[in-house]
Amino acid sequence: MKALRATARRIEAGTPAHRDRAIDGLRALALVAVPTGHWLLGGFTRSPDGALHNASPLSAFGGLAPASWFLQMLGIFFLVGGYASVLSFRRHQGPAGTWLRGRIARLGRPVLGVTAVWAALLPLLHFGLAVPGDTLRTASTLVVQPLWFVGVYTVVTALTPYCVRAARRLGAWAAAPLLGSVAAVDFLRYGPYADAVPSWLGVLNVLPGWLFAYQLGVSWGEGRVARRHAWGLLLGGAALFAALLVWFGYPASMVGVPGEARTNSHPPSLLVLALAAVQSGAAVLLRERIGRLLRRPALWAPVVVVNLSAMTILCWHQSAMLAAAVPASYAGGAAGLVGAPDSVGWILARLAWLPLFAGLLVLIGRYARVFESPWTRAGAVRRAVAGVLAAGFAVFALGLA
Repeated sequence: MKALRATARRIEAGTPAHRDRAIDGLRALALVAVPTGHWLLGGFTRSPDGALHNASPLSAFGGLAPASWFLQMLGIFFLVGGYASVLSFRRHQGPAGTWLRGRIARLGRPVLGVTAVWAALLPLLHFGLAVPGDTLRTASTLVVQPLWFVGVYTVVTALTPYCVRAARRLGAWAAAPLLGSVAAVDFLRYGPYADAVPSWLGVLNVLPGWLFAYQLGVSWGEGRVARRHAWGLLLGGAALFAALLVWFGYPASMVGVPGEARTNSHPPSLLVLALAAVQSGAAVLLRERIGRLLRRPALWAPVVVVNLSAMTILCWHQSAMLAAAVPASYAGGAAGLVGAPDSVGWILARLAWLPLFAGLLVLIGRYARVFESPWTRAGAVRRAVAGVLAAGFAVFALGLA
């Protein structure tokens, strides 16, 4: 305990006075929600040949869907991302392209690292340790799933200069056209003419769906989101969320449920934007309270640690869960780890596994965080090899190999 207190004091002493602790705290909260949600709502079944397959407790326990409303915090992540980006963009001296390349490199290195490592592991696990091919495909899919966010986030980051212009002209209302765009596409997808609409139309929601909260964050960073706007987002978003659930038949779960015809998250539906509006309004209203709370060194220290390991957490948390599940599959299964997630006992057992997953993530992160640092010693050949490995892994994970 003394060592932890000393570490917290060192972090507190090294924090600049101008640091916006509330923004860092919100980002850390959204980051922690990602692995927590995946670990709680993702399970495995074991086939007769010993292979692992994805399963979800939401298939058996539809009443757990409201938990996804609190665990799906990508609205907060894009909000604070937009806020931080506009401040960084404002401080940057030089062409916008230079700023963007630096942001992309920070996002791309950890993604390239995790996919290259997994590409090297696949033949070792299959031929050396006889891990079933279906298990490896399940594992690869789980590793890739969180990484879609990086691609979308890169695109919205590239739009920062345009978001700034929109924020300066329209303020908080700059996000309204994005909401309207998603509403229009949803009407076509789920309205009276849905049978005549091609299935790919939902893809049109991907960019405006996630840009919505990012644009709000940019407007916030530009000082154009007042408390009255925050209350409007909170109350208006809550009313829209309730209406979509009660009268328009939107699925209650914010994540995909196996066997369900509709999903809110891939691509984002209007319900996702309603939730993002609620989260954004609450974040703006609670900012000062959060900032005061994080003046306590014991609370501030973990926020700093999480933020310094942001991409490591996003890229490697599924690997931590797999590091426990794959060995368990050889033992025939383990309650809450490998086995049908269809009982209360499974839920209680899965909660008990969470500390192990967290410990494995910390262990992996000790070595994986190197991918977040600039690759000053990596030559062109090494980078090319890493790129080829990453591409090969992506092809395998997407089922094209």
